Amino acid sequence: MKTLIKVENLIKKYRTEEIETTALNKVNFEVQEGEFVAIMGPSGCGKTTFLNVIGLLDNMDGGEYNINGSNTSGLNKKQRNELRTKNIGFVFQNFNLIDDLTLFENVELPLVYAKVPSKERKERVNKILERMGILHRAKHFPQQLSGGQQQRVAVARALITNPKLILADEPTGNLDSKSGNEVMNLLIDLNEQGTTIIMVTHSNHDASFANRVVNLLDGQVVNEKINRAKYELA
Repeated sequence: MKTLIKVENLIKKYRTEEIETTALNKVNFEVQEGEFVAIMGPSGCGKTTFLNVIGLLDNMDGGEYNINGSNTSGLNKKQRNELRTKNIGFVFQNFNLIDDLTLFENVELPLVYAKVPSKERKERVNKILERMGILHRAKHFPQQLSGGQQQRVAVARALITNPKLILADEPTGNLDSKSGNEVMNLLIDLNEQGTTIIMVTHSNHDASFANRVVNLLDGQVVNEKINRAKYELA
């Protein structure tokens, strides 16, 4: 299989006038195309920081990070944005939907930024909403939906640009167990269709569906566990 993500000796620090904190300390990490990886660890261990660096939302202070064969070191903001748009979709715990936009418009937004023509945008949004089972809600606003439905919209938005990688930060954290299971089943289906997923979670239940669980502590990878051998058999 092809290596999609490769991180070597990754360092991330946060500084104030009085203190410097090392959030990530020489992290080494690889993800193959088609894997489903869960990242776990106690609060403050660096999970979300790591996801933000992987997602090109935050800069690293040392080490090397390659995604889909591209070295991210030295890229300017525009280049980082282009690389992120082509390769990565995001699913957040708080959905991050825009309240004043309809479901259709929320999902369409990344295509607007990518300057995709209107006709193609409409076709792609309708197709992904149908795939998520929420096309009948296209004209509704986020406040008119349940938490599980809002997260489905967030997943649709993440998929609309056909990314190679989905980064999910506590995707079931604000959901009841039924809605959470629906979202996890959705992520599992996407992974089985070939989408690579990296998910930060506190939930052992959610992590049990990943191929591999990576545990962080004090900004370092302390151990890994294989859950399923699917990707080994491919």
